[in-house]
Amino acid sequence: MIKAVLFDLDGTLVQTEKLKAQSYAVAVQRIRGLSEPDDRAIEAYREIVGASRDVASRHVMNRLDLEADLGPLVAERGVSEPWEALAAMRKEIYDGMVADPQVIRDNQWPHTVGLLRIAKDSFCHTGLVTMSYRPEALHVLRALELEETLDVIVAREDVEKAKPDPEAYLLAARLLDVEPGACLVLEDSPNGARSGIAAGMAVVAVATPFTQAGLHESQVVDECSIVHSPDELIKVVSRRILEQNRSAG
Repeated sequence: MIKAVLFDLDGTLVQTEKLKAQSYAVAVQRIRGLSEPDDRAIEAYREIVGASRDVASRHVMNRLDLEADLGPLVAERGVSEPWEALAAMRKEIYDGMVADPQVIRDNQWPHTVGLLRIAKDSFCHTGLVTMSYRPEALHVLRALELEETLDVIVAREDVEKAKPDPEAYLLAARLLDVEPGACLVLEDSPNGARSGIAAGMAVVAVATPFTQAGLHESQVVDECSIVHSPDELIKVVSRRILEQNRSAG
């Protein structure tokens, strides 16, 4: 029996993954003195979407061979590693993008935000499981007036291991006092979907233009339900809940 619905944040409730990818492109533009944002950074981030900030920054740095370019910024930024300089610059750019709450509201996904409100109104436990740090997550949630719809929030600083490790989802289940098998997860990325699957939860992957190719290439869709269109969301989630409840019974 499904007793809790757990939502990812970036890419699932709001299109922040798109904004984060763009912030990497702008960061690379500034680092290398380019005339425009480097689209290769967007593609590199797409490959690792859903991962934590440190994993994503390392990946973008390595894919674009940025380590030498970042070397001079290490002391300037007061960090110890080149990837940390990239992460700091990228975060500053991203924070500037989303400083205006209206930008966040303009980039929300109405179908998944609506499902969260429905779940809460149906007296189901609700939770957020994100690899964003808590202040960033709360900024987004407050802009969308969603904080009060969530019974628990698990952020990056709450766990040792990032997605695709199941630690974050298992922690959310413990905090809600619900068995993992009684949880339904809404995710948009392969890393996020893997995390929910590894936790032993039912997973619905909500494909976005940013993550659809990665979901299919990873074959993670073989182990979860997938939504390709916003109009399908309620039907797919309802079917997944029915299947899970039948198997539990």
